[in-house]
Amino acid sequence: MNKAFEPIRSFLQTDTAPGILLFGAAVLALLIENSAMSWLYDSLLSTPVEVKIGALEIAKPLLLWINDGLMALFFFLVGLEIKREVVEGELSSLDKALLPLLAAVGGMAFPAIVYASLTWNDPVALTGWAIPAATDIAFALGILAVLGSRVPVALKVFLLSVAVIDDLGAILIIALFYTAELSTTSLILGGIGLSALIALNRSGVRQLGPYLVIGIAIWVCFLKSGVHATLAGVLVALTIPMGVEKDEKESPLHRLEHGLQPWIAFLVLPVFAFANAGVPLTGLSLEAITQPIPMGVALGLIIGKQLGVFSVTWAAVKLGLARLPQGVNWWHIYGIACLTGVGFTMSLFIGTLAFDSIEHLNQMRLGVLMGSFVSGITGFVVLNRFLARAPDQTATGPERPVAS
Repeated sequence: MNKAFEPIRSFLQTDTAPGILLFGAAVLALLIENSAMSWLYDSLLSTPVEVKIGALEIAKPLLLWINDGLMALFFFLVGLEIKREVVEGELSSLDKALLPLLAAVGGMAFPAIVYASLTWNDPVALTGWAIPAATDIAFALGILAVLGSRVPVALKVFLLSVAVIDDLGAILIIALFYTAELSTTSLILGGIGLSALIALNRSGVRQLGPYLVIGIAIWVCFLKSGVHATLAGVLVALTIPMGVEKDEKESPLHRLEHGLQPWIAFLVLPVFAFANAGVPLTGLSLEAITQPIPMGVALGLIIGKQLGVFSVTWAAVKLGLARLPQGVNWWHIYGIACLTGVGFTMSLFIGTLAFDSIEHLNQMRLGVLMGSFVSGITGFVVLNRFLARAPDQTATGPERPVAS
């Protein structure tokens, strides 16, 4: 029996597995939604799910439980990763963080500008300006992993750092621009919960149980407050203790991060992709594809991300503000800039916050799928072509390819 499952176990241990599962879940959703079983897909996602404890009642369709509940776990993991990177990782000092920070800011600003320029005359469509500003870490790193050992470690670190800062930017955007009417009482209760977690941290409590129980209560408060519930995941993550004590092999934060990663990669994100990637393609025409929302999202991811990440990185290096990582050249940076246009999970998530109507949601999903697909293919082709180049060609700008 163990031998029968060995191929599956081996696959799940590869770096490409999370990206492949995400892609597979999205393709499966597209196939079902455009088949005779579309009614089953739609009925499943609209299934009402209710939890009631005394006077407390949470009643939502299954789709919103996935987007508000499961994705809170994803953002919890993102919060853990951000805290780790800021405290001891690649974002722990200004000289390490400056180049990916500037690249990420450019990679968020330029796509938003591209999208806004195409939707300026439509106030409803314009609310989706942040959709192409996001990067899907799992997909981007999965594509990079396919290229194997040719990828310099410094290039992987650069992409990961840009993506982490990108996630932090997405969190701030959600908090500032996609918040509904606020419930003061729920926010106060959530604030009390966060204060309790900070007190636990400062008093040296290392057991994870109290943090997780209070964290669930904070999630409920945020869910009822009007502030998007996924933000609770990030804030709770920032209170998890990180230092290692004498009797510990790893900190509570590292232990929780390592325990959550497989669940997020192999369950939460594929389920989210399956629930949100189902776009009806029946009767799809050139006119439908060239509507402002799908074109704004697609071009924001394809052009805006490339232009933002690459041009700001180039300017930072040329102005002497930062240096390229060792062994990395400008073609590598351009390939990474393309990969940051794989928005997928985060773009779909922001899109569900920006739009309410099925028509706008389907247009958004179409744009995300088109933009992410083209960006991923372009990034892979560029890196596959130029990763074999000698590492000493680092700072002379893009050159013409050497004929093979």
